[in-house]
Amino acid sequence: MFAYGTDTLTVDKVMAIDKGSLKGVLTNDAISKINDSRRKVEVMVHSNKAIYGINTGFGPLCDVKISSEQTNLLQKNLLMTHAVGVGNPISKQVSKIMMICKVHALCKGFSGIRLDVIERIIYFIENNLLPVVPEQGSVGASGDLAPLSHLFLPLIGEGEFWDETEIVSAKIILEKHHLKPIELAAKEGLALINGTQFILAHTIVGLHKMAYLLDLADVAGAMSLEAYQGSESPFKALLHSIRPFKGNIEVADRMRMLFKDSNNIKSHENCARVQDPYSMRCIPQVHGASRNAYHHLNELAEIEMNSVTDNPIVLSETEAISGGNFHGQPLAMALDYCSIAASELGNISDRRCYLLLEGKYGLPRLLTASGGLNSGFMIPQYTTAALVTENKSLCFPTSADSIPTSLGQEDHVSMGSISGRKFNQILGNIEKILAIELMYAAQAMEFRRPNTFSAILEKNFKIIRSKVDKLEEDRMLKDDINALIHLVKNQAFIVK
Repeated sequence: MFAYGTDTLTVDKVMAIDKGSLKGVLTNDAISKINDSRRKVEVMVHSNKAIYGINTGFGPLCDVKISSEQTNLLQKNLLMTHAVGVGNPISKQVSKIMMICKVHALCKGFSGIRLDVIERIIYFIENNLLPVVPEQGSVGASGDLAPLSHLFLPLIGEGEFWDETEIVSAKIILEKHHLKPIELAAKEGLALINGTQFILAHTIVGLHKMAYLLDLADVAGAMSLEAYQGSESPFKALLHSIRPFKGNIEVADRMRMLFKDSNNIKSHENCARVQDPYSMRCIPQVHGASRNAYHHLNELAEIEMNSVTDNPIVLSETEAISGGNFHGQPLAMALDYCSIAASELGNISDRRCYLLLEGKYGLPRLLTASGGLNSGFMIPQYTTAALVTENKSLCFPTSADSIPTSLGQEDHVSMGSISGRKFNQILGNIEKILAIELMYAAQAMEFRRPNTFSAILEKNFKIIRSKVDKLEEDRMLKDDINALIHLVKNQAFIVK
């Protein structure tokens, strides 16, 4: 079990709660913190002192005092007026992860929200009642206002839920589960919609995907290098010990593991070739740099997962600090950096595809023994080239831009929500590029038989051949490509 508010969240734990293999629970310690924080808010509501978000308006209306009788209506209005997102809905998975991260933050006891509200969100999580959230509309400060508003509209009986593939009114789903809408009290609307959970959920999903794709890129690179009959010397441990970047060392170690006991790589140790092109021999440096970016983003994401990012932060019966913990810049900048890192995995993969088509070192041009009548694998590299260029266009750092909002009160924003969405778009393209490289590498490996490869590469070769046959004569390759993309998306390849 995972204790909300007290245990430490990680990417793996979030994904486990999402899948239902790990149960999130409220401990007595967390409940005590929640209740104590709520008690402090109740005292402040009746205070003569203006305390932002508790007895005042919001944003540029922070100088307008709100009576204790009006506070409940204010919270309801807050959710409804901020739910202005547009575009396609985010995935159900991202919606659920947003709720998981929000519950963990609320349970730390600095948000002043009632226990009943948190228990209702947990009920949504455990029963897969997933709100419909549009993907566009957040500027990443004051947190993800629009998407979080959509996420929590169902608490008050508004908004929509997913019902399998259908979108259904929240009122209908709540009635089906015999749940009454919650009437929000002072501070609660603000606690719900202030925060970085939209950015964070996209980061978590992206990190989970990128961890696998980094390993798969090594596998694809090893298969391509084996098929190209390149050298294994650039992966020697000593070479990387004198430039000891963590990611580079990891990749070099993995490449040696992927070549272990390869008959093929030993068969050309004494050939006349002096060196390989960069996309082959610089795999540790390029894949390794991408790993370094991944490690950095993962470190920051784990800090954010275990932080309080709403506003104001309730410290005592007399003090609620209106700070900037909701600002998405810490993740936004790292997401933009990691997007470039992910994009590079596709860039170098496309180059390896191109090398396998050139017809050098015993491989036939276009990887077909009967070129002319047959185009072989000429055209899929057009697709990788297109995807690589699309990724390059997605690498513009959105965190470098800011447009003032809220009449200038929110005059510098992170745009991190866009960074998170683009990060996942890029990773989706990397899945397709690597699928095509794997198809090329398997075809090229056929021309090295009867040589054999390492156990792990042979297993992956068989996985490819279980879905895609060797190309003897031209055929429709669309189905082959889609079959391999499906395997990549479902993480079916053996990477360790």
